[in-house]
Amino acid sequence: MITILSRNAPLPDISLRWVPIWRRNYLVWKRMFAQSVFGNVAEPLITLFAFGYGLGSLLAPIDGVRYIVFLASGSICMNAFNAATFESLYSAFTRMHIQKSWEAMMNAPLSLDDVMMAELIWAASKSVFTGVAILLVIFVLGLSREWSMLLVLPLLLLIGLTAAALGLVVNAYAKNYDFFTYYFTIVVTPMWFLSGVFFPFTQLPGWVQAIAQWMPLTAAVDLVRPLILGRVPDQPLFDLCVLLAYTVFGYWWAVTLTRRRLLK
Repeated sequence: MITILSRNAPLPDISLRWVPIWRRNYLVWKRMFAQSVFGNVAEPLITLFAFGYGLGSLLAPIDGVRYIVFLASGSICMNAFNAATFESLYSAFTRMHIQKSWEAMMNAPLSLDDVMMAELIWAASKSVFTGVAILLVIFVLGLSREWSMLLVLPLLLLIGLTAAALGLVVNAYAKNYDFFTYYFTIVVTPMWFLSGVFFPFTQLPGWVQAIAQWMPLTAAVDLVRPLILGRVPDQPLFDLCVLLAYTVFGYWWAVTLTRRRLLK
């Protein structure tokens, strides 16, 4: 089975040729640094303050944890996931179709696989920027100052890679920007509410929990929240495997679909 799949959809060619493309995206982003950071951080902080302090003042602690801390530890994952998703959808689509940047790059000694790898890692980098900003706010507000928060940093990169891989799959199907609405409505938004960001997903019916535990955002929250609280995740190996599986197979499928679309 694996042989047949790899023959019909060859594995991506991975090299360091993606680095200059990543740097190009970074330099473009650097020129709009203030606007980008404000857009990626302002909304999460507004949500955190509104729900954390407003709604949180009406709620009892969850497993001994104040609601604002519970929400903040899940909000990191949600917003890191969102940052990579938006980058791998709207920004990648713009570079691919509107600006024709991908086409121009492939006229140089670069392949589509190099461009896709750069898009994947750049989108994940945006997740890290967003997540670090929220971590700093959590630290400054005194919501958590556990040393284990440092372990969240590599997880932010993995969460970003997962979201970016899935986003690039959707991008390969998209004909216009409106297509992305389906992905947000059917996939992303339900994950926000089923993955334990706003409330423990154990409150959901059993059959919903069975589905939710395989969602990438659930795995991310299960890994990050305990570290914010200074605890050890319950099943780190399972959650890491879930994220890695979505990343590896998602990226492979994204490259396969994009090859068929652009190189046919």
